[in-house]
Amino acid sequence: MANYPLNKTVFNKEAYVNTVDTSFAQISTPAPPLEDTITVNEFFDLYNAIFYDIPSNGSTNSHEYLVKTSGEYINFEQNDEDIQALLDEITALRQENLELVQQVISLQISSSLPSS
Repeated sequence: MANYPLNKTVFNKEAYVNTVDTSFAQISTPAPPLEDTITVNEFFDLYNAIFYDIPSNGSTNSHEYLVKTSGEYINFEQNDEDIQALLDEITALRQENLELVQQVISLQISSSLPSS
């Protein structure tokens, strides 16, 4: 049986940081080549072409997924909250308007009644 010498190199912490690259730069995924990407116009052309082939609902690859992810990106919930606040204000104003109309009618009725 042959003997093979084993050599072990040990670094202290400072030497290790200065010697060994720990940034994972060698295994990072490079950006796709430019010819493999599509433009925004090409994306929407493809989207419009396959619109009805896309499932309505689903956690991925669906219209529901597109709405959720796009909504998160543009902060759509905030817009939704603003819309709801405006709808609540409209409802309150309609109620107030109805009460005022009822008061006007009551005043008209009471003024048209003969006094006793």
